[in-house]
Amino acid sequence: MAYAATAGGMTIAAPAAPGVLALQRALVWLVGASGAIVFIEPSPYEIATLLATVAFFATGLRLKLVLMPLVLALVLLNVGYTISAIPLLDQSEVASWIATSWYMAVTVMFFAMVTSEDTAARLDMLRRGLVVGAMIASLSAIAGYFNLVPGGHDLLTLYERARGTFKDPNVLGAFLILPALFALQSVVSDRFAKAFRNVIAFGIMSLAILLAFSRAAWGGLVLTSAFMLALMVLTSRTNAQRSRIIIMAIVAMVLGLALIAVLLSFDSIAEMFKQRASFDQSYDEGRFGRFGRHILGAEMALDLPFGIGPLQFHRFFPEDTHNSYLNAFMSGGWLSGVCYPALVFTTVIIGFRHIFVRVPWQRAYLAVFAAFVGTVGESFVIDTDHWRHFWMMLGAMWGMIAAAQAYKIKSGEDASSA
Repeated sequence: MAYAATAGGMTIAAPAAPGVLALQRALVWLVGASGAIVFIEPSPYEIATLLATVAFFATGLRLKLVLMPLVLALVLLNVGYTISAIPLLDQSEVASWIATSWYMAVTVMFFAMVTSEDTAARLDMLRRGLVVGAMIASLSAIAGYFNLVPGGHDLLTLYERARGTFKDPNVLGAFLILPALFALQSVVSDRFAKAFRNVIAFGIMSLAILLAFSRAAWGGLVLTSAFMLALMVLTSRTNAQRSRIIIMAIVAMVLGLALIAVLLSFDSIAEMFKQRASFDQSYDEGRFGRFGRHILGAEMALDLPFGIGPLQFHRFFPEDTHNSYLNAFMSGGWLSGVCYPALVFTTVIIGFRHIFVRVPWQRAYLAVFAAFVGTVGESFVIDTDHWRHFWMMLGAMWGMIAAAQAYKIKSGEDASSA
């Protein structure tokens, strides 16, 4: 049974009944919300994504031609990983790493195909789910840090840093950036009641990011927020919209600084903040520090066409690569080492070209693009190649780009017929 689904004024043919469409959108919400609960394996995110993938393929999911370069890049990337891992597959952790990499590639295609149709509605459900999940993760992180739940401090913190429903405080902070950007968009754009609710949500998420004591997440939130707001000003249709965005951004910045000042009045927070804000960390400095390892690892990569295999870098150096691009070379040789940055930076370049495309989901696009670019930058100093939300954003970017091209064609046809 065919029907016409309308998303922001664009009619999209979809091979599903209205009830199936509602189910599909609900599953997108569930995947977004479950992305915040990943401290156990298999996590609710894996289960929800698998369930949604099966349901979407059963009820109608199309692979568009524009997505074929993405498929090719993901396959080549993981073929490189797999070839390099062949001598190491007797190690369970390496086999698990390879399986996870292929699974992440599947999730990219899932999000790309899902968001390429019924785009505005599905993105809205994904946004809602991410915000709900982020609030759960943030509140649990705050409760654990301040010991508001009996026994929660040990479970919800790590090394006196809030981690909430994540295994690592750094990943918690990174995950919260995109939902925080969604909340910030509402603060500067929506009516008072909705904006006020999102002020509270943005404050809670920002507090959780602060208590995660992740320097990358701190900088990521500030830089991606500024980048997104700048894009919103540039793409606003009226001067009134631009003025409101600028004024509300200034108010949000003042309130944020006030929140930080209050928190720093607590000695324990101030001491940890001072420690984490320092740029002379022992693991960053020296020949075998973070950046020294990057140089030495790059020199090794030039001489190793097949790399050294996944999870092997620590056998040669004190710690892991803490650089996703270097890790691609070391884990998958030259094939993966070329494909990974090519995939990531091609997405960024194409993404920049679609900033000013007038589509009904432009606001969501700006938030996802800003968060994605932030993670791409963060990948130079930390391993992001198995972050679930990173691959989710990558897939969503390609899905929105594919939908934008279809939208432009449809709009052109409507204009010609008129």
